[in-house]
Amino acid sequence: TNRHQAVVSTQSTGQINLSAMEPVEIDESGVFKYVLIALYRDDGGTDWLVRGHAWGEYHDDIYQSTLSEASGKGLDTECKGGGRIKHDPTNKEIFVYGYSVGYGRADHEIACGLIRAKYPGYKVHWSNEGY
Repeated sequence: TNRHQAVVSTQSTGQINLSAMEPVEIDESGVFKYVLIALYRDDGGTDWLVRGHAWGEYHDDIYQSTLSEASGKGLDTECKGGGRIKHDPTNKEIFVYGYSVGYGRADHEIACGLIRAKYPGYKVHWSNEGY
């Protein structure tokens, strides 16, 4: 499926965009909203960004901040959904769940793959349950 190809593309070519945009930026602890953002490369491929912050009252607040940063670098992005993240650094666990009213449910499996790469040694898991 296209979804699987996107994940493979991210894993094999993710280094291309590391200098442009950090793949994962989430708060160091707590429960907060997050968005999954597609970053379209010039070669036609797609990389993925995870952004999650407690300051985001709405999922769109978080996306608009990233959109502004990406646009300033000449990058094309699209919000592909959202949810919530529970980050427990004490127990080294990150739980991704829920959905965004405005953007719909993100593909939490893609988000978890990116988060695992940034937080090795953490238990990173997801569920479509909850809000």
